Amino acid sequence: SFSFALTCLVAFGQSDQEAIKAVIAKETQSFMNVDRKNWAETWHQAPYSYWSYSDSTGTSFVEGWETLSKTFDEYFKTQKPSKAKITNEWIEVRVYGNGAYARFIQKVSDEIDRDETSQMRVLEKKDGKWKVVCVGAIAKYSR
Repeated sequence: SFSFALTCLVAFGQSDQEAIKAVIAKETQSFMNVDRKNWAETWHQAPYSYWSYSDSTGTSFVEGWETLSKTFDEYFKTQKPSKAKITNEWIEVRVYGNGAYARFIQKVSDEIDRDETSQMRVLEKKDGKWKVVCVGAIAKYSR
């Protein structure tokens, strides 16, 4: 019946949204835990993959998976895992077929510092799994 089909569509959309949130959480957690293998698994390793970050000290961006992977070589070799608590306050998660857009505020806090960033992700579904293709993060400051 129509209502059954509608229920299935709604459930499908919700499960995609939950899967997208889980991939984004894994991407961040793996990065903070200096777990290169799991971090790389969350990415669609494509020539058009893109990462950017901006704060009061400047703006950085990296284009393409190969460059992105090399850019973080030193980080994954020398950084110590973080014990920070990470929370995402979801603003929007939109699914467009095999593509998705997510926006959220990420709060990272540890015993020393508190950091808040406005973040955006673009994901693609490949072989039934959501993968990150674009990261955008801008430091958020109190007004």
